[in-house]
Amino acid sequence: MYAQIETLLTVSHQSATVIRPETAADIADIDALHEHAFGPGRFARTASRLRERVPADPELSLVATVGGRFAGSIRLTPIFIGDTPALLLGPLAVDPGHGRRGLGKALVRTSLARAAERGHTLVLLVGDAGYYGPLGFHAVSPEKVWLPGPADPKRVLLAELVPGAAAAAAGAVRDGRG
Repeated sequence: MYAQIETLLTVSHQSATVIRPETAADIADIDALHEHAFGPGRFARTASRLRERVPADPELSLVATVGGRFAGSIRLTPIFIGDTPALLLGPLAVDPGHGRRGLGKALVRTSLARAAERGHTLVLLVGDAGYYGPLGFHAVSPEKVWLPGPADPKRVLLAELVPGAAAAAAGAVRDGRG
């Protein structure tokens, strides 16, 4: 079970990676990283539009620090797939100086584990199957789940945190306001 302590991953003898809940003090770093990683067009993307009116779950929004410095973040936001509650993963972003070291995958694994511990059953995202597939995500049929705007159907991915949970998830994806 995930304790209310920080997750510590040893990266080298000189530095450590800590994954912890996001705080208000992290917002400026997160915003700057998102601007750098995704640019101003990020707000027009379908996934961003789903997040506009519903804040990310503060218990599932995590940051990573390396040697005490901000290095990446992940957010999970409540959504519905038809009438089924789910979470929307993203954005996931890692500072380029810390890329290709497994930090993004560690953020995903930690956030999914925390979500499962809190009783969530499904996580949806729009992303690369090659990256997210080994983390438990698989493509979902566009006839079964559809987004409220344009998205490449090959990039709409779903992870079951409880086996069989996806069977009940069908319909339009909407924000988690209820």
